[in-house]
Amino acid sequence: MAEITAALVMELRAKSGVGMMDCKKALQETDGDINAAIDWLRAKGLSKAAKKADRVAAEGLVAVASKEVGAGEVGAAIEFNSETDFVARNELFQNAAKAFAQLGLEHASVEGLHGAELETGKTVQDEVTQLIATVGENMQLRRAARLSVDEGVVASYVHNAVSPGLGRIGVLVALHGGGDKAALRELGRKIAMHVAATAPLSLNTDDLDPAAIEKERQVLTEKAKEEGRPDNMIEKIVSGQIAKFQKDVVLTKQPFVMNPDVTIEQLVADTGKELGAPGLHVAGFVRLALGEGVEKVEGPDFASEVASMMAPKQDA
Repeated sequence: MAEITAALVMELRAKSGVGMMDCKKALQETDGDINAAIDWLRAKGLSKAAKKADRVAAEGLVAVASKEVGAGEVGAAIEFNSETDFVARNELFQNAAKAFAQLGLEHASVEGLHGAELETGKTVQDEVTQLIATVGENMQLRRAARLSVDEGVVASYVHNAVSPGLGRIGVLVALHGGGDKAALRELGRKIAMHVAATAPLSLNTDDLDPAAIEKERQVLTEKAKEEGRPDNMIEKIVSGQIAKFQKDVVLTKQPFVMNPDVTIEQLVADTGKELGAPGLHVAGFVRLALGEGVEKVEGPDFASEVASMMAPKQDA
């Protein structure tokens, strides 16, 4: 039998667009013959996956997972995309999203996840390729995030959940500090719900992207000019508006949606005192919204597309 080298596998992957494990198997089945391996992949329906890779995948699911590690916890969130919501309701797709989130507890990046092995022995990338071939839609493991604390909890919340841990918006909130774990997790979940609703840009004022502040400053300055404000007053007016903007988009400074009389910062401090954990604080948060930033291609909906295919042909 011919030696199946890594270079040979890579060559077949480049030509077929199929995952590494399937390429290796195809070469083993065809004694290292590239052309025969391509035909083998075609016969299995796997090479079809490569043809779908340029199609927009903006639907799908966000999945979250967490686990305890000593006195602390680790949490992960991933975004797994498909072309249609119909596929996102498929059990195969949902099980894959859950499995990817579990692996995300050990791998903080999408790149790391792609090479991670599932219980089946397949890598995540190979599993995605197999799903594309089986289901017939482009799919993409698009984003992954991981939070951890050595003391405290990483709480989660999923909005528009289709099943536990799966939905259209996934949020993680890391709370660092001591105190009753159940009480901390409940606090974290409430803050995660707040994050889902308000989509803050940063945890603290110092973390806010300077580019975001500058962009807002330019918009507000132009608006003040349009309103005819005196030139010598514009800078002072805009500075006040920028301060308000920062409070609006910084998590710790935002009024808590369930009780606007307190900020998130105050809520955490008050809870820490109640639990005998005065150093309790939000260590980080992650918010993944499905399809965020993906440019969707407008076109006929799926029902219209099917209807047009079923319509009787007109005589020439």
